[in-house]
Amino acid sequence: MKKYILFSLLIISFTAIAQEDAWVYFNGKPNAQTFLDNPLTMLTQRSLDRRTAQGIALDIMDVPVHQPYINQVEAATGITVLAKSKWMNCVHIRGNTLQNIQALSSLTFVSSIDYANTNLNRPGANSTQVEKRKINKTMETLVNFNYGNSANQIQMLNGHLLHQQNFTGQGKIIAVMDGGFPGVDTAAPFARLRDNNKILGGYDYVNRDPNFYTGISHGTLVLSTMGGYVDGQLVGTAPDAAYYLFITEDGANEEPLEESLWVEAAEEADRLGVDILNTSLGYTEFDNPAYNHTYADMNGVTNFSTRGVNAAFSRGIISVNSAGNSGNSAWFYVSSPADAINALTVGAVNASGNIASFSSRGFETSSYIKPDVAAQGVASVLSNTNGTIATANGTSFSSPITAGMVASLWQALPAKTNAELIQLIKESSSQYTNPDYEKGYGIPNFNQALINGTLGFVSNESKDFNIYPNPVTNYFSVQLPNSIENVSISVYNSLGQNVLENKLSNSNSKISLEGFESGVYVYKIEANNFSKTGKISKN
Repeated sequence: MKKYILFSLLIISFTAIAQEDAWVYFNGKPNAQTFLDNPLTMLTQRSLDRRTAQGIALDIMDVPVHQPYINQVEAATGITVLAKSKWMNCVHIRGNTLQNIQALSSLTFVSSIDYANTNLNRPGANSTQVEKRKINKTMETLVNFNYGNSANQIQMLNGHLLHQQNFTGQGKIIAVMDGGFPGVDTAAPFARLRDNNKILGGYDYVNRDPNFYTGISHGTLVLSTMGGYVDGQLVGTAPDAAYYLFITEDGANEEPLEESLWVEAAEEADRLGVDILNTSLGYTEFDNPAYNHTYADMNGVTNFSTRGVNAAFSRGIISVNSAGNSGNSAWFYVSSPADAINALTVGAVNASGNIASFSSRGFETSSYIKPDVAAQGVASVLSNTNGTIATANGTSFSSPITAGMVASLWQALPAKTNAELIQLIKESSSQYTNPDYEKGYGIPNFNQALINGTLGFVSNESKDFNIYPNPVTNYFSVQLPNSIENVSISVYNSLGQNVLENKLSNSNSKISLEGFESGVYVYKIEANNFSKTGKISKN
């Protein structure tokens, strides 16, 4: 994998490996109804309130993995359970041999096994030793608030106009998924967060340790662009938001396990009632090249962390993701989980708004736009672990700069759903009517998004648009303006999988969801220079 923290690619060692990683999926959750009848055994009240505010019902994905299943897998010969996911109903395991993993398929509650080495998912495939290559993960750093040098990265987004109205993220919670947070408990730029009890907690998933003020410094730098405060030098985009700090990134290794740890942390963030996730990480290449993702995998729904982002969205969370720093490399494109259909993926521009050469690009063959938007990622102003105000390059910083503004906007528009807020941000952006695969819909204007949201603004192209009934039993109708032609609708389930595609006529079009499971689905209606997304509930 190539992290979104500007890595040099120095190979420092080689080690032969034989063990394999895999995800083991289970059949159902036997005690599901008991949990669903007692939701506070699964989720905090704040999490439930977030669901209620957005009209999201509890479902089987909220129920924990059946612990007896985990126990039996752990007891199997040569198997170690490294992570679990209730959203996917699976565990991430490591087997000493391929045969040890294959033996798990005899357990009656195991529905399938998905190998990290996708070559092993073919019938008759055998495990082979692969040279494990270590990747150097050292980051290259360039070294009415008084914003100081941080003014441009906020003013570019018109975020200062929200701050002037006291929309500074108050009441919103952001979970930062990263590699470590040393210095956050001591450095002066984080004193405002500490003094106001805005660091709500965290966890080191890599080492299974409650101490999260450790690890690599990348998370510290990322947090400072949102929550840092030094008068006249640095003001974060959400200085009054609250934060959970989760270490999911292993600074010493590059493994698929990190994607599973990300999902596990996202599930905990959901349980705690977090509103926004920031992920300045990305996955394409691993120490074991047999685990590498391919171009074909980057379809918005396939990779494990990508599916996690889409699942988080279905719970009412906004996931802001860095596009990546691969624009000058052979890979060139965004990585997982930034490819997720429901991620708000952020590219990097310089202080003048021009695309940074290193910013990862989207996929021109894709039916959806990535990155979604862009923000300053060249010479971003931030704090290091000692509290020194410095600058650094990377989409690692354009992402949290944007995530903080999302929190401030959501504070101002608390009745909006996550989908509605993302749409407002896109519609406010500088090239919304002509998106591309460098800056997506462009640089957001958060003050315009606030105005549009406050006035109940609907773009001219969609003012006659209507979907009814919602919720739907078996069929729903789509009413469109007569001026729109060549219209199509796509429907996605809670994992972001495309489950329906239809062409629509200008008159009312009737769409069938007969046979679909109950739950919340996302629709996307597209035509020439027109795009509309939203949610529809199936009874």
